[in-house]
Amino acid sequence: MIVGTAGHIDHGKTSLVKALTGVDADRLKEEKARGITIDLGYAYEPLPGGGALGFIDVPGHERFIHNMLAGATGIDHVLLVVAADDGPMPQTVEHLAILELLGLTRGVVALTKIDRVDAARRAAALAEVRALLAGRAQAGFEIIPVSSVSGEGLDALRAHLHAAASACVHRAAGGAFRLAIDRAFTLDGIGTVVTGTVFDGTVAVGDRLTISPLGLDVRVRGLHAQNRQAESGAPGQRCALNIVAPQLDRRVIARGEWLLATALHAPTQRLDARLTLLASEARPLRHWTPVHVHLGAAHVNGRIALLQDAAVLPGETALVQLVLDQPVGALHGDRFIVRDQSARRTLGGGRVLDASPPERGRRKPQRAAWLAALEAETPQAALAQLLDASPVGIDLTWFARLFRLDEAALAPWLLATGAKVLQKLIGVSGAAGAPRAFSAAHWEQLAALAIETLGRYHERRPDSVGANLQELRGLMPQRPEAAVIASLLDTAIAQQRVLRVGARYQLVSHCVTLSPAERQLWERARPTLVAARLTPPQVPELARDLGVNEEGLRTLFCRLARMGQLHRVRREVFFLPHLVALLAAQTEALAHATPRGVVTVGPFRDRTGLQRNLGIPMLEFFDRAGFTTRMKDGRRVRQNSSTVFGDAPVAHA
Repeated sequence: MIVGTAGHIDHGKTSLVKALTGVDADRLKEEKARGITIDLGYAYEPLPGGGALGFIDVPGHERFIHNMLAGATGIDHVLLVVAADDGPMPQTVEHLAILELLGLTRGVVALTKIDRVDAARRAAALAEVRALLAGRAQAGFEIIPVSSVSGEGLDALRAHLHAAASACVHRAAGGAFRLAIDRAFTLDGIGTVVTGTVFDGTVAVGDRLTISPLGLDVRVRGLHAQNRQAESGAPGQRCALNIVAPQLDRRVIARGEWLLATALHAPTQRLDARLTLLASEARPLRHWTPVHVHLGAAHVNGRIALLQDAAVLPGETALVQLVLDQPVGALHGDRFIVRDQSARRTLGGGRVLDASPPERGRRKPQRAAWLAALEAETPQAALAQLLDASPVGIDLTWFARLFRLDEAALAPWLLATGAKVLQKLIGVSGAAGAPRAFSAAHWEQLAALAIETLGRYHERRPDSVGANLQELRGLMPQRPEAAVIASLLDTAIAQQRVLRVGARYQLVSHCVTLSPAERQLWERARPTLVAARLTPPQVPELARDLGVNEEGLRTLFCRLARMGQLHRVRREVFFLPHLVALLAAQTEALAHATPRGVVTVGPFRDRTGLQRNLGIPMLEFFDRAGFTTRMKDGRRVRQNSSTVFGDAPVAHA
């Protein structure tokens, strides 16, 4: 069990921990010289039945309260220290408010320095503490008078802590590993060591993890749990981990980083949350208030964007978005504290709901429904409500990461909801995307909308063979992912309601035909384009060779381009679709073979065999089609070639 001290400066926290454990938690020279705890201190006491009590001694001085907040994360049991001669003081009150905001409701009060007061003052101090706790979440805390000098009351306090440790409900070890780093240092002959409290999951020697938001991959070479060498660490334990990585520099690892499973690495500068403003505040909290944010062991500056109301009144709660100056790691349910701009006063705190919220549309009703779902009592209930609230489905990888779950654990929940799950969702870039789930009702609505949207496209462009995925996505109000639309249309194809022509889709009922004269002219022109392959003649040249009207031939080719039977690469140059698909596939392969994924003109011409006067026009055509995008150093592929132009001919693959 982790015991965290709290209380006003010089009320005897460090002395009490030393009296209980024999360990002086003041480890810094400056702490010794000044007689106060500046940084976090740690001490351990073995338990009779095995295991240990871990004590986190935190500072009481208001200037060092950010360190106190770093220590408060991961605490199982609070040891609130109040000196009998002083009674409750300003930091006592502030620490109590912070503990309440962090959800720390189990603990005990040690009324210290009783050797300095008479019986009357002791009774008065007890009454003052009871009055302070009344009406708070800590109202049930037992108050035990103690003296670190004479030893009076220490046995009673120790007995209370041992009993609490026996009754402590250990945190579930499931889910991915996460530890909040509050110290990093180097030991001779060992290397870099980081310490902190395990929030979730387990860790073992040999595990490969990531320091986040730094993004540094490391391996665990050794560890201590509860101040003892161990092979593994579990939730709620204080752990010190010896980590290694190529050219690892301890100086780049700062308090506030997380050591976690790589799947949880998702730095963010925006957090949607439920925030409570302390009732003791004199003024309402207004939109865009600058604050100091403490989350885990991190301390960053930021602003509060209100999501619903113009202001939050003292004692009230509200949905907010924390907009931070630098990235942090956070997941659903993480507790945080906000302090005023000068970092002298605690304003309030709350719980993270969404660690990757949108920057825009954060006050829309749809977003409010999304956050209401994330406030459900259980992850299973949240998943069911999110499915109902989201017409475009739920990213299951995002959901599993947010709630620290294994994606496989979601399967029975999804089955219970009757959700439609797309497991292998291939994005337009060709990369495998996250699996996505839809409620049965929303999936049916999207399927109907896709067919309706395709019909509207035909009405607007009756001479076009059909729409590609990006065109359809732009016409659908919810703008589902292109890969989702493809899955919807694949089902419609199986139902013989839709046809796919290259990279385009058309309703079975849609028909685009040429007039007899146009068909006859196309039959004369097509063999020349087939024979020319990658060097098609320009329209004026072809019209002259065929002895036909130049404008009439150009008009026909433009119509054939709308029908998907030609591609207009330049004003007077048209390519057959299978050749463009081949060139696009070669371009994609070239990008994959390039270390930075950049395609430049020279290698492109060499790979495709295009003539010099057609290399740049073809790349510009790819840009217009949305297949590539032009950068300073060349071009990068934006989408899978088959998504834009259809599959390349097998014979040329």
